Amino acid sequence: MTDTAHSGTDTRSWWQRNQIRVSPWLFLAPGLIFFAFYVIFPIFQSFRISLLEWDGLGAPEYIGLQNYEELYYDDAFYTSLRNNFLWLLLYLLAIPAGLFIALFLNQTVTGIRLYKSLFFFPFVISQVVVGLVFTWFYDPTFGLLNIMLGWVGLGPINVLGDPTYVTYGIILAGLWPQTAYCMILYLTGLNGVNPEQIEAGRLDNAKGWKMLWYIIIPQLKPATFIAFVVTIIGALRSFDLISIMTNGGPFGESRVLSFYMFEVALSEYGFRMGYGAAIAVVLFLIMLFFITYFLWSMYKEERGR
Repeated sequence: MTDTAHSGTDTRSWWQRNQIRVSPWLFLAPGLIFFAFYVIFPIFQSFRISLLEWDGLGAPEYIGLQNYEELYYDDAFYTSLRNNFLWLLLYLLAIPAGLFIALFLNQTVTGIRLYKSLFFFPFVISQVVVGLVFTWFYDPTFGLLNIMLGWVGLGPINVLGDPTYVTYGIILAGLWPQTAYCMILYLTGLNGVNPEQIEAGRLDNAKGWKMLWYIIIPQLKPATFIAFVVTIIGALRSFDLISIMTNGGPFGESRVLSFYMFEVALSEYGFRMGYGAAIAVVLFLIMLFFITYFLWSMYKEERGR
């Protein structure tokens, strides 16, 4: 044996000693770099720009918290904020709706493949197509909605032209593909449900709602968590349907924060990058609150096990 072997000195290179530990980070590095450059860096840029008065081209002027002070007195901001929380509240209906559709599609019935295709269809089409379909559906002159209302003797309703109904009409359009997305999450989760627990529940005379509440839903918590996070983010950053269906109208009553941010920062209303960034910061903080709450809830639950 050599003196090196007797002394216990490792003559391998640094890479040979640390290859297993370092290799995963090398594979993750491109994704982490892109995430930092296109997500983390823009977040900090938004905070910085929100403290400026800037049109995107000229020299920026530092104004401190004046953009946030203006938001405090801006009626359009409160209208957008109210609509965002309305989106958030009603959009959550997609989660139980997706669950019950998934439970139905998980059964062995005649024509189940056709049913799955029909329910899956809204998820694969573009939001622009969804917006156009529902715009035609709500049309007060030839829309299917008013034709059906005419069958029961009710007059035509201009859903997208009435400030009272417009936000609800757009949310209903958004629920169509969002429910399909939650359905897919739950269908995937149902494939991982432990059949032994189902059989044990049947032996304990658990049926119907008891089986669903005490045995199936607890095993679907990972799918439910993802559904909540995706649905909340989708509700808070809703933009495309509003742009396609109403462009923020009538009278700005269908605005949400993301659309109002676009209006003040990038549309013909002003190119006020600092003010738009302030709206973006508020929207980011709202998202961060909800997502942090769900992550903390899951963390506490995992620690309690």
